Amino acid sequence: MNLAISNLHYQLGKKTLLQDVSLTMKKGERVALIGPNGCGKSTLLRLICGLNKATSGYIALDNITVQHYPRRALAQQLSFVQQKATTEELVKAEDAVALGRTPWIKAFERWSIDHQSHVDHALEKVSMSHKRDQHWHTLSGGEQQRLHIARALAQDTPFIVMDEPTNHLDIKQQTVVLSLIENIQRTMLVAVHDLNHALRFDRIIAMKEGRVIAQGKPAELISEAFILDVFDVHSRIIHSPDHPPHIQLLN
Repeated sequence: MNLAISNLHYQLGKKTLLQDVSLTMKKGERVALIGPNGCGKSTLLRLICGLNKATSGYIALDNITVQHYPRRALAQQLSFVQQKATTEELVKAEDAVALGRTPWIKAFERWSIDHQSHVDHALEKVSMSHKRDQHWHTLSGGEQQRLHIARALAQDTPFIVMDEPTNHLDIKQQTVVLSLIENIQRTMLVAVHDLNHALRFDRIIAMKEGRVIAQGKPAELISEAFILDVFDVHSRIIHSPDHPPHIQLLN
């Protein structure tokens, strides 16, 4: 699924949160969205998902503007993994993932083998099949986030949007979630907090003060001067013949 955004502007009251945002994504691309806190990443993702309406400009999925998609049809094309989505504590893990099938269930339709197979496959994909009967409140933060990703996989959309999916997770769980993301064969736009995580994507889009200021492949875009300009932080990029580049922040 292709994404095209042109001259996007979003204003909340008298405050402008996004201005003149334009970008494109091709089918199958895995793109990291980076930028300092408050730069508009989450706002942009919510607009793409149709949760808010742009003040001006347009967002199109395969040449159809998001606002022209009926809610059910949009949910069949795009799934959204939020930073900290709420889920009823007494819901079992399997049932939380099964919610991803909601856009595909017709009125008065019974739960089918096909729906169940999507849930089973999603649980297996995130290595949570053995936790399927466990209640939500008994799971760790990392396990809950893996289930949120499983819900998106069960939703079976060609485009997945994620808002800082490794936020609030410890280092081990961050690694697990990142490995999951790398193995998902879908078009993906992921807001990323850690620049080292961003290096693992096909392409990076950088935002600052509500604008897109740069786009490109990680090796071409990320430099010490770029990090200083975007984040106002000095850094050192460490290169090794045996490992991917590593960004060390100095202040």
